Amino acid sequence: MGRDEGGGRAASGERQEAEPAEEDEPLLGAEQEEFRARWQKIQSHFVDDPQDAVNAADQLVAETMQALATTFSDHKRNLEGQWHRGEEVATEDLRVALQRYRSFFNRLLST
Repeated sequence: MGRDEGGGRAASGERQEAEPAEEDEPLLGAEQEEFRARWQKIQSHFVDDPQDAVNAADQLVAETMQALATTFSDHKRNLEGQWHRGEEVATEDLRVALQRYRSFFNRLLST
């Protein structure tokens, strides 16, 4: 069964588009690869200096969280800017925004 927009299950028999790629879509742009490369470097540095590696990991996680917060904040500001100018935001744009929030939320709570 597919999920509805709120993240619940669709009723049996309803046709829903598959959304498996949604969970795999990058939440960050070009920064994502830079963060991954830095993470690999931190991991390889652990053997030589575990304390420094943990400090670097903490810093990288903080930077990544800030980048994510900025990404979501910028997107929300753009939507709100359209609303304040009296422009109508396309339902499709709002659907995509909600999907991004849902994907991020599900990733945060996954184990």
